[in-house]
Amino acid sequence: MHFSVRTDIGRKRTFNEDQAAVFVRDNGYALAVIADGMGGHRSGDVASAMAVRLMGEHFNELNATMPESKESWNAWLDSMIRKVNQLIFEKAQSSPEHEGMGTTLEAAVIAEGNCYIAHVGDSRVYTITSETITQLTKDHSYVNALLASGEITEEEAEVHPQRNWIMRAVGSERDIEPEFYHVPLTKGDYLLLCTDGLSNKVEAEVMREIIVTENTLDDKVIQLIDLANTRGGEDNITAVLLASSDLGAGAV
Repeated sequence: MHFSVRTDIGRKRTFNEDQAAVFVRDNGYALAVIADGMGGHRSGDVASAMAVRLMGEHFNELNATMPESKESWNAWLDSMIRKVNQLIFEKAQSSPEHEGMGTTLEAAVIAEGNCYIAHVGDSRVYTITSETITQLTKDHSYVNALLASGEITEEEAEVHPQRNWIMRAVGSERDIEPEFYHVPLTKGDYLLLCTDGLSNKVEAEVMREIIVTENTLDDKVIQLIDLANTRGGEDNITAVLLASSDLGAGAV
């Protein structure tokens, strides 16, 4: 497994509230995390940085009895995200400058050909093969709720004035309910985690076309971010791309 992690402030924002990282264990297990913070007075970057750092610390502290099944990985992810949620919520409550802060959170554990994902918010996780791209996660957004209930069409969702409203975020409430996904990863598959600064600007099929080229993982991620910026870059743009191949930047 190889990976590339990159974040960009975009063309309109004055600071970057996105955070992302990949943490790797000696046994080859990896944890990819991405977070898009929100909150006034730069609190969004505090929330997203806390989420990524704390998830990485918990992963690196796993002892010899590591989870092995989907159920045990889901239980671990659920427990860790609830701990992170509590810490961010308490920090938000303790200081007026951090009041109301929160963050999206995608956490993907890659272990022995499997990927175990926990999801909160409207950042996304995709799997990509040479032929297909599949969005695994479902946005926890107001517009997605309207879409699911049939109140609006997909065309209306794309231009809805509240399309950026999210209904679930880590740290914004005392309790949190992550959603969980599992997908096998085979040689040649890609895993993409990204914030909405990318997914709002670049169509899924265009992402796939860029990702399946012969370029390095770093070059692919740079091309994705550059395209989002070319198309406006109104938001911060962050992507983590992992691949079971000999291409790329860091090796897992």
